[in-house]
Amino acid sequence: MTLFPPTPSDTDEQHAATPAERARAERARIRSRRGWLALGISFLVVLVLALWPTSYVIQQPGPVFNTLGSVEVKDKTVPMITVDGAETFETDGALDMLTVQAVGNPEQRPNWFEISLAWFNPSKTVVPLEAIFPVGETTEERDAENAALMVDSQQDAVAAALSTLGYDFPAQLTVGQVAEGTPADSQLKVDDELVSVNGEAVSDLPSLRAAIAANGTEAAAVFGIVRGGVPMNISITPTPATAADGTETGIIGVATKMVYDFPIDVTIQLDNVGGPSAGMMFALGIIDKLTEGELNGGQHVAGTGTIDASGTVGAIGGIRQKLFGARDAGARYFLAPESNCTEVVGHVPDGIRVFSVGTLEQAVTALDAIADESGLDALPTCE
Repeated sequence: MTLFPPTPSDTDEQHAATPAERARAERARIRSRRGWLALGISFLVVLVLALWPTSYVIQQPGPVFNTLGSVEVKDKTVPMITVDGAETFETDGALDMLTVQAVGNPEQRPNWFEISLAWFNPSKTVVPLEAIFPVGETTEERDAENAALMVDSQQDAVAAALSTLGYDFPAQLTVGQVAEGTPADSQLKVDDELVSVNGEAVSDLPSLRAAIAANGTEAAAVFGIVRGGVPMNISITPTPATAADGTETGIIGVATKMVYDFPIDVTIQLDNVGGPSAGMMFALGIIDKLTEGELNGGQHVAGTGTIDASGTVGAIGGIRQKLFGARDAGARYFLAPESNCTEVVGHVPDGIRVFSVGTLEQAVTALDAIADESGLDALPTCE
């Protein structure tokens, strides 16, 4: 006698499934496998794309150097600025010059994953590759050009600082480079001293540009030069060009440099850093060493800006990265070129105060106020 009805086993239940139900289950398993396969392929595609080289480079804060301090040069610790032939004085605090690092170059470009991370980092900027490395220019050529700009900026910084301190010294405007295929090609040579244009004396790059613009591009201009100690006149017809401000002007195709005969010896030592953007901070460091007391009042100040012999402070690149580099190095104050102010507004990191300067004299005035910690609200800013 059976007291309880039989209970079907699992096997019995599986055998009880209809052919249609088994077909649906099989189709579900196939769809699941296909889904996982598609997901895996998508992941691999995204990974490949993320690691694919881009046509961009990343700008980020670079090393910071105190122009009043010491640096490592050829495995030796030396003062960044040394002066011979004049009395120098003790300094304190910091006058930091700032650098920007470019992550990537034509030979080794960053991938999309690195670019994506940089887009969300306020201290970094993503820029097209050709904005940093012009087409046809190698990394070695760019480094050599930046090294030459650094040397020229150091000489201009010494000239500006000594002029501010009342020193007199002769200066010569010379040819630093002649571009191939330009009006000056085969006419002017490197190291030619440029003395006049159409009988009017030229003593620096602004006066040379003004004289060429006044001549126009319809007729030849007569350049008075000194080559190897021999005065001579050379006729060159400028070619039309558009200036940075959009105006039409003329160019002859030369890069110039100033050659100075300083009354004292000022040496600036810094390895593996190029470009002209440290000029203002070099000049301030020189002035501080040659004047009694502390120009910055012992405060930690950073800044950037090109400089010419007349003391005009010019615009630089990478101002946002330099702001973050200054803040991270501990600077409380930052001197920025007034021509960079549009890039500064809205991008000042917390903990640092920015003042705008257009001349070396204004930079010294700002440092005087910082030293006394009075009159700061009256200083020009980028706000």
